[in-house]
Amino acid sequence: MSQAMEIHKERTQAVAPAVLDSNPVMEMIRQAVAAGQPLDVIRELKDMAKELADDSARRAFEAAMSAAKAEIPTITKNRAVDFTSAKGRTNYRHEDLAEIARVIDPILGKHGLAYRYETVTEGGKVRVTCIVSHREGHSVRNELTADHDNSGNKNSIQAVGSTITYLQRYTLKAALGLAASNDDDGAKHGQKADDLLKPEQVEQVRDLIEKTDTDIALFCETFKVEALNQLRVVDFDSAVRSLNIKLARKLSEAGK
Repeated sequence: MSQAMEIHKERTQAVAPAVLDSNPVMEMIRQAVAAGQPLDVIRELKDMAKELADDSARRAFEAAMSAAKAEIPTITKNRAVDFTSAKGRTNYRHEDLAEIARVIDPILGKHGLAYRYETVTEGGKVRVTCIVSHREGHSVRNELTADHDNSGNKNSIQAVGSTITYLQRYTLKAALGLAASNDDDGAKHGQKADDLLKPEQVEQVRDLIEKTDTDIALFCETFKVEALNQLRVVDFDSAVRSLNIKLARKLSEAGK
């Protein structure tokens, strides 16, 4: 074998790392290397092998997500928020991040899934990205941006921390498609389960629906009503929060 052929073989072997042994293209790569095929041929085969491996990882991720979501129960709202500001009283219940993690972490781990966060703060805003990944390598990202939470009597650090925690909860819930239980404690806060929204609250919801290009019929179906003026008081906070998340995502995408 000539020196040039030896160099060519070494180079082709260098660009043919172990993809997945189960990948059918792997044997083709080995044969191409053994036959002294040009580097371009080897690279094309490698690209093909990578595409197959990526597709396999994606399908494994989707199967794991489907199986995990089938096991994750509705998460109980375990925290109450109640404070009064210049805008009036804010009073609602929600599930905190610790409660979400307590419920989902064992189930996700069972199916080879994990999640982590990336956080950026700049210009008075916080951007949180939740990355959900599978052990075979595929991952999805869900990102939300919001202003610092200056409600209540928070100092500047608490305002940032509150926003980060809030966005972590909602990016994770959005990435996994999680549902929280209805606010069945509304009556304890002076609200009856069948109380309807005030006209100004209906207009607030309608305004958010228009800003987010939300399908009103689908929105009403979600809250099991035939029209916006039939929305219940106990569903108001949930409706506004979900629309604000959608609006934040829309504004974030528009700014990219």
